[in-house]
Amino acid sequence: MSRKMKNKVITNLEIERIASEGKCVGHHEGKVVFVNQVAPGDVVDVRITRGKSSFMEGEAVHFHEYSKDRIEPFCSHFGTCGGCKWQHINYDLQKNYKRQQVVDQFERIAKVPIPEVLPILGSGKTQYYRNKLDFTFSNKKWLTLDQIRSGEEFDRNALGFHIPKMFDKIIDIEHCYLQGGISNEVRNELRAFALENKLSFYDIREQVGLLRNLIIRTTSTDQVMVIVQFGENDSAGIELVMEFLNNKFPDITSLLYVINTKGNETFHDLELVTFAGQDYIEEEMEGLKFRIGPKSFYQTNSEQAYELYKVAREFAQLKGDEVVYDLYTGTGTIANFVAKKAKQVIGVEYVEAAIEDAKLNSQINGIDNTLFYAGDMKDVLNEEFIEKHAAPDVIITDPPRAGMHEDVINMLLRLAAPTIVYVSCNPATQARDIALLGEKYQVERIQPVDMFPQTYHVENVVRLTLKS
Repeated sequence: MSRKMKNKVITNLEIERIASEGKCVGHHEGKVVFVNQVAPGDVVDVRITRGKSSFMEGEAVHFHEYSKDRIEPFCSHFGTCGGCKWQHINYDLQKNYKRQQVVDQFERIAKVPIPEVLPILGSGKTQYYRNKLDFTFSNKKWLTLDQIRSGEEFDRNALGFHIPKMFDKIIDIEHCYLQGGISNEVRNELRAFALENKLSFYDIREQVGLLRNLIIRTTSTDQVMVIVQFGENDSAGIELVMEFLNNKFPDITSLLYVINTKGNETFHDLELVTFAGQDYIEEEMEGLKFRIGPKSFYQTNSEQAYELYKVAREFAQLKGDEVVYDLYTGTGTIANFVAKKAKQVIGVEYVEAAIEDAKLNSQINGIDNTLFYAGDMKDVLNEEFIEKHAAPDVIITDPPRAGMHEDVINMLLRLAAPTIVYVSCNPATQARDIALLGEKYQVERIQPVDMFPQTYHVENVVRLTLKS
């Protein structure tokens, strides 16, 4: 972008619609202008921050008119925190735009005939719907411009979320509307205790400091897991923190910690210590129990996960005599959920620890018609694997955001299962994969599901059947 364009202010820009990734769109002199934290119907002055030959990006610096669809954000951190970016837009409109996002991606990318996209399944909860949150300790708290200009001295220790695009700056969260139960109380009490006892908060640049990360997981059965990640192997400090949490919150089901002196916060390769309680919590769905360990994946909106899995099961149209392949099975949630409707379910997943959880979940629920295998999908799903097991009648696939590897898609085309149910958290990569599957498959049904209110993210389920 030329220097002349940067910081240029476009006046009276009418915001027309919401585009991908939650940004809103207006037009100026034949170019698309993307703007954050506005709503369709707003009329704003926009300061340009970035631009290319066909588009510009900017931030609203003045509002001339407010949209009729705009509502008052409920969170004091709105606009600074990177989460809940749509809380200024009413929920019905959020759902409409999420459904439209699916329509747009399929029309633009899938390049196959599609039926009308079904109305989105909205979330019963639009606040306090998450069952897992990660908070970061930092000695570099984000200060507002007003705080900086005031010249006052501020404590720079924080416990909260990363500021978007600033890996070393953390906004200190007072109240988060994403997770209910004791989540806010645990975070705030632990921060106050750490400050009172002058415990060191992590410095991400220097990679020093005792307190590094706090993870809180909850279930619909009111169980709670708390994991504290320490950046230093200080036994006295660790004991002090963990004893405080155990005494202050005796109802915590699973209280764990991990010492992580690596350059990143991932701990799947590290040993976790169970300080109090058990080393897992349990979720329940249709009478099935799903054991969740500290390294286990589970959909972060428990109530909507149930709705999502019901759609997947309905789209599979199982009668009881089918062999089902559940690809990217994770901890086997979908596999175990549909098992009673199938002859056999075979789950495949890259993460070996997740497969162990999947086997355990089958065992504790008395399910004996599942098999689980760990390994890279494109390597496991080969001719030898198919010869060893019966060919699938139904394939359920729920890949990560990047979608399926082309080798996996080619194997699905060779397998030619009568039905594929494709669950995705990214309609763009889902549409891309379906374009390739279109060689043999037709799209029969498309059902968006809203797992994450107040955000632009949308889950989508597609039923594909072999062409005649």
